[in-house]
Amino acid sequence: MQIKEDKIEEMEFDILTEIGNIGAGNATTALAKLINGRVDMYVPKVELLAFKDLAEILGGAEELVAGILLSLEGDIEGSMLFVLENNAAHHLVHRLMGSDGSDVTDEFTEMELSALLEIGNIIAGAYLTAISQLTNLSIIPTVPSLAVDMAGAILSVPAIEFGKLGDKALLIESQFRDEEMDVCGYFILIPTMESYAHILNSLGM
Repeated sequence: MQIKEDKIEEMEFDILTEIGNIGAGNATTALAKLINGRVDMYVPKVELLAFKDLAEILGGAEELVAGILLSLEGDIEGSMLFVLENNAAHHLVHRLMGSDGSDVTDEFTEMELSALLEIGNIIAGAYLTAISQLTNLSIIPTVPSLAVDMAGAILSVPAIEFGKLGDKALLIESQFRDEEMDVCGYFILIPTMESYAHILNSLGM
């Protein structure tokens, strides 16, 4: 099956949206278990965007964010990036560590960075599990890397490899609500165009 890079048909986009919904649902369950509290999910927003437009969606190139990056191997190849707004990242870290968050600064301690990496790894894993189960395709993530930086700098890392992939990224904007605040995270899947074909073919497209 040949995928047109400049257009994804409506039915195909519906399938990608369903992947986003199931992935966000899995992530909500994983997050609730992780912080041992109730977490509600808003309906995720799913968009297929040109890679160059992602920074604006994340709040602008200078917006401070935390990003967890994985490369993907197996039946689906490419990159996966999970991004949290800075305040959301601090909030989840303090929930996980059981602190009150009264000493929040822009800087994370080494222990907090370790906790943040674990949060990102579990949430990203929940999305990838949803895609794998829905498509019955093998997805093997590499060891994740974490960076806390401006959105433009975070996105520059996968951009280096982006020439080998397609020109589209699947963006799933997920909002979660725990007892204290809304948490906004962005799941960005950047598969090769061949992997898009694998996903859609596995679902009978």
